[in-house]
Amino acid sequence: MPDIHPFLLIPEFHERIWGTRDLRPIYTRIVGDNPIGEAWLTGENCRVASGPLAGQTLGELCKQLGASLTGTKSKPADRFPLLIKFLFPHEKLSVQVHPDDERAQATGQPWGKTECWYVASAEPGAQVMLGLKPGVSKNEFERAIHEKRAEHLLNAINVQAGDMLYVDAGTVHAICPGAIMIETQQNSDTTYRLYDYGRPRELHVEQGLAATKQNTHAGKVKAEGDKSHTLLVASPSFRVERFETKEPLRLRSEEPGASVQVLVSVKGSAAVHYEGMEPIAFTPGEAVVVPAACGEFEVHPQWECEVLRMNLPAHPVVEPTTTLL
Repeated sequence: MPDIHPFLLIPEFHERIWGTRDLRPIYTRIVGDNPIGEAWLTGENCRVASGPLAGQTLGELCKQLGASLTGTKSKPADRFPLLIKFLFPHEKLSVQVHPDDERAQATGQPWGKTECWYVASAEPGAQVMLGLKPGVSKNEFERAIHEKRAEHLLNAINVQAGDMLYVDAGTVHAICPGAIMIETQQNSDTTYRLYDYGRPRELHVEQGLAATKQNTHAGKVKAEGDKSHTLLVASPSFRVERFETKEPLRLRSEEPGASVQVLVSVKGSAAVHYEGMEPIAFTPGEAVVVPAACGEFEVHPQWECEVLRMNLPAHPVVEPTTTLL
């Protein structure tokens, strides 16, 4: 088994009809000829960019290293537990829903898809749609799908930079244009598309309605902490923290060996320092993976930076308290 150190991953860009070719300010280069909707930072096909593991995919490393990479809280240990993405919506995303763990496991998948969105930047009036409006039944929602007015039965939420929105599995939702989001989710890409504004894409109405919950925990999360260190969300599926600093940060896991940690730069550049290896520099839109077996490490900003840290909770956590405004 190779020595285990933190490593940098190369993002994987995914074309989406609702995306854009202008990914600024996160990425300054043009990617491909078609609109990009998602940049996957921890996809299984993302390749390592640094150190002795360079060239290997994240999926290959999970098979090789197991819990020493993913952590004892990751079940199964040979699959990376969190999929982290940048979203660049230039048009409305479909109205969709994701299955919970129980429903996903009934179809042979390890887990469902609970997610959260951190708003990295937002134009005035940017919105998301979260959950069915109070009193709306599944039958009424199904009828609205066929009558092409489904989006009007969802809660419209105004968003601004710095907001954290929690979207537990079973929540009907859609993202509107005008904001760049950082999505942290259980590593599942199962999406049931319920409504797509007449675009010619496949719908999954029967499966989606079966997965839909009329009451969920979705909404804006009230952050805890201060500007230098903020707990953005803690849930049974993940924790997301934000650090803003001009000075080096010394970080460690919540519990040794419990979970892999992922660091994502939102603004500014930084470098991860870990004993026995060259520093790993990373810039906005890049992710550094700190394996569960690694101990303490430091993040050194270049002048100043805003960095998110994502990991699995080491101890049982209840659903977060949210509001739908």
